[in-house]
Amino acid sequence: MNRILISLVIFSTIGFSSKAQNGYFQQGEFGFTVGMAHYFGDLNTSAGLNKPKPAIGLFFRKQFGDYIGMRVSGRFAQLGYSDTYSKNEYQKTRNLSFNSNIFEFAVQGDFNFFKYIPNNLDFGFTPYVTLGVGVFSFDPYTVYDGEKYYLQQLGTEGQNFGYLGRQPYSLMAICIPLGVGIKYSVNPKVNLSFEITQRFTTTDYLDDVSTTFAPNYRTTNAADPNVPDCFPTDQPAGPGGQYIPSTGYILQDRSDEIVGDNSRLSNVLGRQRGWSKQKDQYLIAEIGISFNIGSYRCPTAN
Repeated sequence: MNRILISLVIFSTIGFSSKAQNGYFQQGEFGFTVGMAHYFGDLNTSAGLNKPKPAIGLFFRKQFGDYIGMRVSGRFAQLGYSDTYSKNEYQKTRNLSFNSNIFEFAVQGDFNFFKYIPNNLDFGFTPYVTLGVGVFSFDPYTVYDGEKYYLQQLGTEGQNFGYLGRQPYSLMAICIPLGVGIKYSVNPKVNLSFEITQRFTTTDYLDDVSTTFAPNYRTTNAADPNVPDCFPTDQPAGPGGQYIPSTGYILQDRSDEIVGDNSRLSNVLGRQRGWSKQKDQYLIAEIGISFNIGSYRCPTAN
């Protein structure tokens, strides 16, 4: 740890010294980014990159020398995926899908590989790595029969009934951005960048899928009568008194659209719906433009 601190001090000293020599002091930079975001999780287990969605952001970066910077940023991104894109037959039969809007705030440290001085053509390009921590909000929804349904409030894995101790998940989570990029000084005032950053998150419900199917009126009747029905109907009985399923029942398992209602995956008690041992992630690839905030000072006479 002491060696790291000493290195940071040396880098900062070198950076400020070089800027003082040419009379230019960069105070920081502000900019915006545009790019694409992609989700990885229980619906995208093969890390496919086939369904990117838009992402935009704003940031301010403060330089501490020519090698080290700290950035605060806000981003909006859209994420989504569907089992229909999978090559796995079980996932295709599961037939789930989701979309979500992401609002993220993050603080990141940027570490340049080369000395970077915006108004010096000899030091106007560098690759860099970035690492930080952030918080983001999400709210997965799906579309069924032409209508949008937000999934968290439906308790699709029995959260609303405390099934096996499950509770409704939070719609906010922590993310750890880790990525690489390149940065180029167009002129003393403007920089261009390209960055790819993976977000490791603390939630497995970005897609509303994590553990096993919750029991419903079919699994209750077909398996253990002591297991509660986690999806009591929220609609009046139809003509002749037949059971009309609740929205939660319909959207926790859409395999009936593939194999029919009598063969739904959730009809078997405890059948896997997702993989809870691995948290969901998302990636953002973006192009950025930033504008330097700096000043010129006369060098001090020796």
